[in-house]
Amino acid sequence: MHDLRTFTHDQHRVVDDVPYGGGPGMVLKPEPIFEAVEHLSQGSGKVRVLLLSPQGRCFHQTLARELAAEGHIIFICGRYEGVDERVRTHLATDEVSIGDYVLAGGELPALVVIEALVRLIPGALGDETSALEDSFSAGLLDHTHYTRPASFRGLEVPPVLRSGDHEKIRIWRRQDALRRTLLRRPDLLSQALLSEEDRRLLEEIRKELA
Repeated sequence: MHDLRTFTHDQHRVVDDVPYGGGPGMVLKPEPIFEAVEHLSQGSGKVRVLLLSPQGRCFHQTLARELAAEGHIIFICGRYEGVDERVRTHLATDEVSIGDYVLAGGELPALVVIEALVRLIPGALGDETSALEDSFSAGLLDHTHYTRPASFRGLEVPPVLRSGDHEKIRIWRRQDALRRTLLRRPDLLSQALLSEEDRRLLEEIRKELA
């Protein structure tokens, strides 16, 4: 983390000012942000500069995989009414939002993006297959998960998961993921890469729900 005040040159280390044209709030000035990014980019080669902003494209798993492959990323966290427009148009390489709502600043969104990226870096997770099977990784929501005990307050673990039949378990989990996605996020199905087996399972689910 780097304090923008470090890159100011006035006595009071000012990083914001009133907006031209009037209006409420303050706007982060361009000079300290440009100097900070330029300083942090020295000798780094290609650098992705992410501006966290409600106006950015919505962050998703595909973008997370793309960014996780980068060698150097700088996050610009807005505050107040945002940043001077010249930061967005001439400094940031990407403008990213974590959702259609507004926070006080970009620090929490930056942490959200960082965690999503770090878990995709080889060695970050104890089991490398975990990230491959998460929700959105294959275009669908994840299947349900159970652990011991097999029976808890009369609630039973599905017998197929205790059967030891790996093929039946695989099919059950895939069907469960398809069902969850259909019920909760049907919009994802139009973009997911579905196999013939997936389409058959999906048809069975639709018949069950009819």
